[in-house]
Amino acid sequence: MLSPIPIYKDFRQLLAFGAGVGIEIRGADLEVAAARVRPRWIQVLGRLTIANFAARPAAEWGMEYARFLKSLGASHLSATVLLPRPEVIVRQVALAGVAAKDLDAAIGFQLDALHPYGDSDEICWGWSPLAPGVALVGIVRRETVERHSELFAEAGIAVASFTFSAAAVHAAIRLRSGGAGRSGGHNGQPGFVALSRSASGAVEVYGESASRPVFSAEFELAPDRAVNLALAELRLPPETAALRLEDVLPKPNVNPVENDLSRNALPYATALAGACPRLAPAANVLPPGDRRLSSRAIFIPTVALACVLLLVAGAMWGYAKYAERRYLGKIAAEIAKLEPLARRAAALQEQIDQARARAQLLDRFRGQTRADLDALSELTRLLEPPAWTTGIDLTGDTARIAGEAPQAGPLLKILDSSAFFENSAFDSPPLRSGSGEAFMIHASRGKRK
Repeated sequence: MLSPIPIYKDFRQLLAFGAGVGIEIRGADLEVAAARVRPRWIQVLGRLTIANFAARPAAEWGMEYARFLKSLGASHLSATVLLPRPEVIVRQVALAGVAAKDLDAAIGFQLDALHPYGDSDEICWGWSPLAPGVALVGIVRRETVERHSELFAEAGIAVASFTFSAAAVHAAIRLRSGGAGRSGGHNGQPGFVALSRSASGAVEVYGESASRPVFSAEFELAPDRAVNLALAELRLPPETAALRLEDVLPKPNVNPVENDLSRNALPYATALAGACPRLAPAANVLPPGDRRLSSRAIFIPTVALACVLLLVAGAMWGYAKYAERRYLGKIAAEIAKLEPLARRAAALQEQIDQARARAQLLDRFRGQTRADLDALSELTRLLEPPAWTTGIDLTGDTARIAGEAPQAGPLLKILDSSAFFENSAFDSPPLRSGSGEAFMIHASRGKRK
């Protein structure tokens, strides 16, 4: 069951957006009306009478209905069907203190007490809210609903709702802010009674008042007598003037000449009730599994939600890009702020490295002199007389020694035994001289420097 949107009266008109097709089963005929609802206007798209539908093949009058909708550009719309009054039992149920979300369960709990069919007959039922804690309930035999459903399905007509006159009129009146309010009044009045004619010529009475949210009945009486009975039921003053049903319904801004609301008020009210079911719900006795919701309006919430999701995703993406640019900007600003210090630090480090290199070079020069003196001292110790030298050439890593000794061969072993020299070798074989052997030796200064 659809619940009305909880909104302020001033904003109801802004949400009135949709289109509907109403079908009244009026005796042997079907009275069809299509209407489009917008926030500031209502347009009756067209009307159609399908005569003697029950005696004709369903496919035949189904094609007639399809051509009618196609000519209006409304082939996508599902129909709201107004069941004949004798087929529906209508009850008003007062459930004081029951929350709106619990009304459906509360009505179902006491449903057996609302109809005379007993357990042998299965039923279909639906309800719509009238006032806080008050609901309008419609009950129909399941076999009746199935019979109508099969007939319309055979004709190829998509049906979204089976409703009844009291629910349809009540919902249509509340479609626009100028309709009756929750207190039961009309255009600021404390209550009203509206008359129309049924298919059999009987007087149909619809009324509302503060003491009784809805009164709907059919009388085989004179109109004045029917009005007096309705005023008594509604507890309205006897002098209250009766209105026409079309006068209490929202007045269409555009209405075809052939659509005489004095004779076609109920199909028009049914079309309005089907146009905006969320804004002004009418009781629907058609089981949910049998409803064919082909109106494009049902996709509006999905499209709106998709748009919102796209906007949110776009906003998140845009904010991420903005935040990233802002973060990079802050980093660039910090880099620009610290760059002079970084350049100064790099320059100081370069100067430090140069100073360290010069200091190490000076240390090496100072150490080289000491190492050369130690090497000369070590050669003096190793080359004892009668050996003597004619020349000593010291570099950073080698030593070249020229001289004479009684025997030059043992000198290599003597030099390698020192801590200052290694890998000693003759540059050329020793030469015999008058006092011994002349030699030319080179050795590495690898052990100590």
